[in-house]
Amino acid sequence: MKLSIPMMLAMLVQTIYNLADGIWVAGLGPYALAAIGLFFPVFMVIISLAAGIGVGASSVVSQKIGERDKEGADTAASVSILLSIVIGFLSIAVILPFISDILSFAGAQGETLRLALEYSVILVYFIPLIMFNNVANGVFRGEGDAKRAMVAITIGSLLNIGLDPVFIYVFGMGVRGAAYATVVSIAVSSLLIAYWMFFKKDTYVSFRLKWDGEILKRILKIGIPASLAQASMSVAIYVLNVFAVRAGGDYGVAVFTSAWRVINFGTVPLIGMAMAVTSVTGAAFGERNGEKLETAHLYAVKLGFFVGLAVMFTILIFAPYIARLFTYSQEGEKLYSDLVKALRILSLFLPGVPFGMFTSSMFQGVGQGLKSLIVTIMRTVIMQVVFSWLFVFVLRIGLVGVWWGIVLGNATSAFITFNWGRFTVKHLKRNFQKNIV
Repeated sequence: MKLSIPMMLAMLVQTIYNLADGIWVAGLGPYALAAIGLFFPVFMVIISLAAGIGVGASSVVSQKIGERDKEGADTAASVSILLSIVIGFLSIAVILPFISDILSFAGAQGETLRLALEYSVILVYFIPLIMFNNVANGVFRGEGDAKRAMVAITIGSLLNIGLDPVFIYVFGMGVRGAAYATVVSIAVSSLLIAYWMFFKKDTYVSFRLKWDGEILKRILKIGIPASLAQASMSVAIYVLNVFAVRAGGDYGVAVFTSAWRVINFGTVPLIGMAMAVTSVTGAAFGERNGEKLETAHLYAVKLGFFVGLAVMFTILIFAPYIARLFTYSQEGEKLYSDLVKALRILSLFLPGVPFGMFTSSMFQGVGQGLKSLIVTIMRTVIMQVVFSWLFVFVLRIGLVGVWWGIVLGNATSAFITFNWGRFTVKHLKRNFQKNIV
């Protein structure tokens, strides 16, 4: 709870920014809303690379702390930061030449494609900052300093919320203004992090230019599967966007974009808890304490289930009012009834999230990143996409088929993942006991 609550608050503010961003852009009309929605999965692939390294850093740092190895924790943090910057610049070179083709393939065309390019190109140039920001916050979580990570994320998100209307409407930049607001807020947050790490130097871990191949391997062993796992979620959203376009055109993807932002908002406390699960299970694993490992996993899942249930009922009740936030423009009014329906169906997704998400975080904490990757791909790329494809293209029930595919795909994979996690924890407990004896 000590690690979860600051991250919940930070993710809450960050998700409020995502909602506010969508609400401000909605004033420009459905084409602008669809444009940022089509780039969103691409942007999340970028974030997933950074978040994956951050998870690797968080896990290895927490394991080293559990092993009472301060120097190893310092090295893990330093290697992670250097790696994030290198990958950031490589990402610009890889993504920028193909961004138009990527958006076109997702279904963007005409005015939607033009607006999507205006928005996306600006963000692509600032990938190194995005990488540094996410990985540094992973290091903070790994050393147990969730409050500092909360402050950095919160300041950036609040600044973004305030700058959005100024850049979009006061300066008349439209969707480009939303991109510039994001860039400025990330830059300010990154400067604050850099001050703590390299100038004030009051963090638990110490940073220096040091490269360690073995530490790098440990970070990548967890970080690459974590990146791929998060990227797979973005790929799934990309594919589901395509399904939404096929089922409902630009209006379909605008509904999906808006509804999914609200559902993401509902997962905020769960994501905060998942980050804590990685750190706590990592420390328990480093200490070879099976009881702590099991307690951390089960306590988080139980608490997360009730949180998800509460958020689900909140969305079910207030769906008509939430939908109005995204449909206040004259053109947006056409989305209202479909958006209410989408919110109510997709809210059923939330109670099952902890069973899969927290088990995946536990796998990362104990250094079994491949299992985390497998269960995430099973949930997103296999279950959600296959169920949605079945409902939309085989049963032909239209746009609601996408929503039901997501809900049923998540429920099926959550059941499988949780049971696999329980088996893994029991196996580790037995091994720890044998080593003690």
